[in-house]
Amino acid sequence: MNRNDRVILPSLTGSKASHGFGDFAIDLLAGTAGGTACVYVGQPLDTVKVKMQTFPQMYSKGMMNCLVTTFRKDGIRRGLYAGTIPALVANISENAVLFAAYGVCQKAVALSTRQKVEEMSPIYHAVSGFLAGFFSSFTLCPTELVKCRLQAMRETSAISSVGGGEAPLRYIGPATLCKQILREEGFRGFFHGFTSTLAREMPGYFVFFGGYELSRYFLTPKGKTKDEIGPLRTIICGGIGGTFLWVSIFPTDVVKSRIQINKLNITLLGCLKDIIKHEGIRALYSGLGPTIIRTFPATGALFLAYEYTKKTLNTLIHPTYEIEQ
Repeated sequence: MNRNDRVILPSLTGSKASHGFGDFAIDLLAGTAGGTACVYVGQPLDTVKVKMQTFPQMYSKGMMNCLVTTFRKDGIRRGLYAGTIPALVANISENAVLFAAYGVCQKAVALSTRQKVEEMSPIYHAVSGFLAGFFSSFTLCPTELVKCRLQAMRETSAISSVGGGEAPLRYIGPATLCKQILREEGFRGFFHGFTSTLAREMPGYFVFFGGYELSRYFLTPKGKTKDEIGPLRTIICGGIGGTFLWVSIFPTDVVKSRIQINKLNITLLGCLKDIIKHEGIRALYSGLGPTIIRTFPATGALFLAYEYTKKTLNTLIHPTYEIEQ
């Protein structure tokens, strides 16, 4: 086997490195670490992104206006870091499921194409990511819905107030909001916007993992493996993968945010056509600036935490891991 052809998940790529449930558990824990790092690095600009997507008229002056207004009115904890708890739950659960499912899907794709995982080209890893996105959507949709509604609480309150003026804001936390959704919309309410979530996640993770793998391939120094590129290159590759993801799926994410926050009973295509008709195509990219700025360090942190947590756990649990590397 050519050592330069090793893939994103070394513990899942060959018969020697296959340890069944142990690898699955390691992926879950490493995904948890990655999701946590991603949230704390990127949450403030994620809040700005959600507000600009859903209320473009309120924040037509751009990213900095939205950022400063949110900070001035609600501060850091209840403003820029609003929805952090559900965001943590969302990212931890999504990335734990995503990376575990990704490893399983890699094996399935390798089996169906009659090749070894370590010999697969980036396109097959992208396909594995596409399939893994289906499973992560089930954990992401409910938590993403709660996060987005918490982030846009002030704007939603202003829209619903008489005359559309500034309404007194009574802050509620994630638990209270969950009870409210359950009471008013039932359990199905947590999956409002599930179709748009699927439409975002599956193609998004196709380019996410494809971009990450392709970047690692080109940034691997001669004589080293993709698992030996170091922290800085890992962050860069993660940032590239994340940028590919958001540029490709941003219009779908705008639609998802609006459907979930405004409780719209409309299809994905119906909402898309309505936005283009009344606001123009540019509205589908409202908030892209803060998203790209947030994504590079956030997804870089995600992959850095994921890769090094995985390596540490593999070294502790599988004594032969370092030798195999």
